[in-house]
Amino acid sequence: MASRIGWRCLHCSRRESTIHLNRQQIRSLSSTPQRQALNPNTVASPRSERKLLRETGEFPIGSRRRRAALSRTKEVPFELLPYQCFQEARKILVEDRAEKLEQIRTTREKLQRIQQQEVEPQNAGAKERRLISLEQHLEELKVLADINDPLVKRNFEDGNGDMDKPVYRHLAEKKWLSYEQKVAEQRISQFKLVPDILQRLDPTVNVELSFGRRRVESGEYIESYMSERSPTLKIQSFEKGSRLVTIACINPDVPNVAKDGFDFRCHFLAHNIAITPTQPLVELGKLNDADQVVLPWLPAYNQKGAPYHRMSFFVLEQPEGLKLDTELTKRKAKRDGFALRSVVDRHRLKPLGATLFRSQWDEGTAKIMQNLGVPGHDVEFKRMKIEPLPYKKLPGSRYR
Repeated sequence: MASRIGWRCLHCSRRESTIHLNRQQIRSLSSTPQRQALNPNTVASPRSERKLLRETGEFPIGSRRRRAALSRTKEVPFELLPYQCFQEARKILVEDRAEKLEQIRTTREKLQRIQQQEVEPQNAGAKERRLISLEQHLEELKVLADINDPLVKRNFEDGNGDMDKPVYRHLAEKKWLSYEQKVAEQRISQFKLVPDILQRLDPTVNVELSFGRRRVESGEYIESYMSERSPTLKIQSFEKGSRLVTIACINPDVPNVAKDGFDFRCHFLAHNIAITPTQPLVELGKLNDADQVVLPWLPAYNQKGAPYHRMSFFVLEQPEGLKLDTELTKRKAKRDGFALRSVVDRHRLKPLGATLFRSQWDEGTAKIMQNLGVPGHDVEFKRMKIEPLPYKKLPGSRYR
C-alpha cells in the first residue's frame, strides 16, 4: 500500500513537471514580436497617419497612394513596379514622349531658321510675332513631353520639383490656380484693396508673407512687436527667366481728424528687385539701400480706438526689365499722403500680386511709437455721439 502511494506521488510529480515545462514552452512560443515603429514613408491608412502624428509628431511623406505602393513593393524602384498594366501604360507614355521630343527638335530647327532670316523693315513685326508664337509652342511641347511621366508626378507631389523645368512650373501654376489664386482674389475684394489703393489687380504670381518663421495668412492680425522686424516675401513666379519688380507696402487707413477721413502712408518702397521661379524669396531688410530701397521698412502702428489698419503689400512688374532711377524716386516720394496709383502710372508698372496683414492697437504699440518718435501714442480716438433731434410735439388738430 505504501509502495502504491509512493508510486502515485512520483507519477503526479512527473506529470506536474511535464505540465510546467509545457507551459513555459507555450509561453515562449506564443510571445508576440516587438511592435515596429511607424514609418512616415509607408503609413497608408488614416488611422495609422493619426497614430504617427500623435506618437512621433511627424507628418506622412507624399501622397497616400505613393505610401501604399512603397509599403508593398519592398524598395522596388517606382518605374519598375511589377504590375503588368502599369508597365503596358508606361510603354504608351514612352512612345508618346518620343513623338513630342521629335516635335521639339523640329520646332527648334524652324525657330533657328526664322531667326537667321533677313527680312525687310516693314516685315520685322511679323517676324517677331512668329518667333514669339514658336517659342510659346515650344514651351507647350516641353510640358506635354513630361506631363504624364509618373516620376515627374511623384517628384512634384513630394515637393522635389525643379522650377527651372517647364513641366514643374506648369504643375505648380495649375495647383495655385485651383485654390490659392481664388483665395487671393477673394482677400483683395473683401478688404477693398481694389479700388481703395489700385484701380485694378489680377494676381498672376503667388505672394506669401512671413515674419521670421511665422507665416502670415492674408488678412491675419499681427502684433505690433512682430512687425518691428522687416518681413520676408515669397514671390513665386510661373514664367521662365528673371523679372524686375517694385515692392510697396501701403497703409490706406491713417486717420485724418481735420477732414474726418483717412489718408495713405507708405511703409516700404523698393525698385529693381529680381525674382525668378527658382529664387522667390525677397528679404526686405537685406535689399541694397543705394540701388533698390526708396523708403525703408516702417513698423505698423495705429492709435488707440482707431479701426484696424490694412498693411497691404503689392508686387509691381517694371516694363521690359527696365531699371528705375531710385534716387529720382527718393526725391519725390514721401511716406505721408503717398499715392501708389501715381507711381504706377508714372513708371508704367504692372500689378502682379498682393497680400496684406492687419494691425491694431495693443500693449506694445505705444512703446513702438515712442521709439520711432511718432506723436500720438497718448491719443485715443472715440466715435462721436450723434445727439438725436429734439422731440417735437405735433399739433393736436392732427388727431381730431
